[in-house]
Amino acid sequence: MLSGFVGSYLRAIRFLAGLCMALIVGIMLAQVFYRYVLGDSLIWAEELCRYLLIWQTFLVLGLAYSRGEFVALDFLPKALPPRGRWILRAVMAVPIVAFLAVIAWYGYDFASRFDRQTIPALDFIWTALTGHALGLSIRWVYVSVTVGSVLMALHVIAELVATYGREFRDNLDADQAGAGV
Repeated sequence: MLSGFVGSYLRAIRFLAGLCMALIVGIMLAQVFYRYVLGDSLIWAEELCRYLLIWQTFLVLGLAYSRGEFVALDFLPKALPPRGRWILRAVMAVPIVAFLAVIAWYGYDFASRFDRQTIPALDFIWTALTGHALGLSIRWVYVSVTVGSVLMALHVIAELVATYGREFRDNLDADQAGAGV
């Protein structure tokens, strides 16, 4: 059940990140076409791509952490036995999760200050299509910091639990084999 949820979560995050990238590429290709072929410009393209890139970045932070794609100094953990590596990882997880909680809290506080300000690019596009502004709050751009921090904290905790589970099973199997069970 849990592995099914995790698999669905990972597929959803990858899909959203891919969708953001596809939209960025499509919008930038349209911008290049308009600028160099038609001699005009899409005034909203850069702003919308920036917002999409921000969301994409914060969505995939946790995935990058789980895959070990952050820069790390690992000479100390590699020198430790497996249980020592897990203890070091657990000790390091505490300040990481605390920092992410602070970032999430202040990110949400910052985002909540912009309820009345709308996203100009989307208002421009929507007004051109429908005749009235969309009125989507820019808060939804800024709340990406909170969402990304919470997702990354969950990845840190999940990796710690998964690693502990492997260490526990491996040590239990070794203890049982040593005891002749």
